[in-house]
Amino acid sequence: MFPAITTTQQFTIPSPFVDRKGKPAPVDGIPVWASSNEAVATVTPGPGGLSAVVKAQGVGEYTISVSGDADLGEGVNTITGSETGTVTQGTAAAVVLSAGPIEEQP
Repeated sequence: MFPAITTTQQFTIPSPFVDRKGKPAPVDGIPVWASSNEAVATVTPGPGGLSAVVKAQGVGEYTISVSGDADLGEGVNTITGSETGTVTQGTAAAVVLSAGPIEEQP
C-alpha cells in the first residue's frame, strides 16, 4: 500500500520493473500507467514511462496500475502491477492570531 497523502501532496514511483533478484529490469516499449480514480489521484509517467508521479486531486481511495511487455523480443509477455492508496484532507498546522483595524467602540 502506498503511504497516505493529503490533497496538497504528491510522490514519485521509481521504475517498478525488476528481475527475479529484485534488480531493475528493462521492458519492451513504453509502460502504460493508469489511476482507478482520477478525481482522487492522477498518475503522470516520467520520461520513457519507467517512473511516474502520483498527484492528489481529492479525498478518497485510488489504485495505480502499470503494465509493460517483459518479452524483449518479438513476442509479448505483459506483466502488470498495482498498488492502492488513500488521500485525506489536510489538517490545520498552525494558529495565526492577528488584530484587525482599531476603531472606537459604539
